[in-house]
Amino acid sequence: MTSDFDWYGPEAATFGDRIAAARDAAQMTPEQLARRLGVKLRTLQNWENDLSEPRANKLSMISGLLNVSMIWLLTGEGDGVSAPSEEISQTADIRDALAELRAIRTEMKTLAERAGRVEKRLRTAVQTETA
Repeated sequence: MTSDFDWYGPEAATFGDRIAAARDAAQMTPEQLARRLGVKLRTLQNWENDLSEPRANKLSMISGLLNVSMIWLLTGEGDGVSAPSEEISQTADIRDALAELRAIRTEMKTLAERAGRVEKRLRTAVQTETA
C-alpha cells in the first residue's frame, strides 16, 4: 500500500467508518461510547453503519470524547486518527473492491430514501381515499 493513500478520506471511508475507527483508537467499546454520549447503543450503531447521522451537539461531543476534529469525522480531513497498521499490503483489487462496496452502500442509501418518499406518497394517497 502506498504511503499517500488516504485511509479515512471520503473515497475510502464513510462518516460511520471514521466514528468507529476513532472509537477503536480511543479503546472504547460501542456500549461505553453510547453511554458517555447519553444515547442508546442502537443509535450509535446506526451512526457507525451510516444509517443515520448525529445532530450537531452530539457530533461535537463525539469529537471531544474521541479527540478528533469534527471536520475529520465529516470529511476525513484534519485532525483524526492514524491509518491502521497493515500487516499485509492492500492490492489494487482490494482497493477497487472497497471502492465498489462504498459505491453500492451509497446507492443503497439513495434508493432507501427514494423508497421512503414513495411510501409517504402512497400513505398520503390511501389516507385521501379513505377520508
